Amino acid sequence: MKNLAPNILRQRLLVEGFYTTDMSKEILEKYLLDLAKHLNLRTYGKPIIFSPTSGMGRDENAGYDAFVPLIDSGISAYVWSQDKFFSIVIYTCKSFDEQAAIEFTREYFIVSAEKIVSTSF
Repeated sequence: MKNLAPNILRQRLLVEGFYTTDMSKEILEKYLLDLAKHLNLRTYGKPIIFSPTSGMGRDENAGYDAFVPLIDSGISAYVWSQDKFFSIVIYTCKSFDEQAAIEFTREYFIVSAEKIVSTSF
């Protein structure tokens, strides 16, 4: 992908996997805040977490949509409850350790090494 704004620092990481831990709004909120702290990224608000009620969409897509604002951008998380799958995007204007983010996520959600993938973009 062509870098249209080389003068603007942007780091983006997508992490996806199948979790084996329990999931709730509280667990997801703690993850977002703890991940930001672990990566030395500063939040300026509490995470916003949505869990649409039954009947609002397809049952197989039920779960959580979440976002925590960072001083230097944000972290978004999407969780499918039925399949126990997550997709997390860390988007910052500050450098962070991608391997630390992946390992923190793997440990937090108790994901085996073969059930987690990531890509930078």
